[in-house]
Amino acid sequence: MSEKFTELLDGPSMNRAITRIAHEIIERNKGIDECILVGIKTRGDYLAKRLADRIKMIEGKPIRTGELDITLYRDDLSKKYETGEPRVKDVDINYVVENQKIILVDDVLFTGRTIRAALDAVMDLGRPSQIQLAVLIDRGHRELPIRADYVGKNIPTSSTEQIVVNISEVDGEDKVTLHKMD
Repeated sequence: MSEKFTELLDGPSMNRAITRIAHEIIERNKGIDECILVGIKTRGDYLAKRLADRIKMIEGKPIRTGELDITLYRDDLSKKYETGEPRVKDVDINYVVENQKIILVDDVLFTGRTIRAALDAVMDLGRPSQIQLAVLIDRGHRELPIRADYVGKNIPTSSTEQIVVNISEVDGEDKVTLHKMD
């Protein structure tokens, strides 16, 4: 069996998608005063930082940001960590979430289980006025009734295909690829 991949987004395409999402966030929320961008670790937090930078360039003021590790909230925790205890990373949200608009940021939306776990984690911190979702890639195949409010690119896939998002801060380059097994 061999693996084939197709590049879906290069670095400049990713940057354009992030810029578009930043504009959509500002427009939908009529500014950023009540908004907090919360990146889902690992790649979602880097995307959230990039979105925050773009929003600051556009609005002329910073948007509040945070990071969220949903490891302990995953419903597949026992399957994923059968060989040992999960490592819990720090959750870094230094703001009161009560009555704020939380915008979760992730790289790929697939089954919706990661987002469900993130919703649980946010609700444990308080009661926001609204929770929105921004993703770089929406690949379909939802198992839960979750949809993104902001999408960089919709990529219909088969369940046997895999989307790989590379972020320069983690992987040394920016690109999104679709991997198929032959």
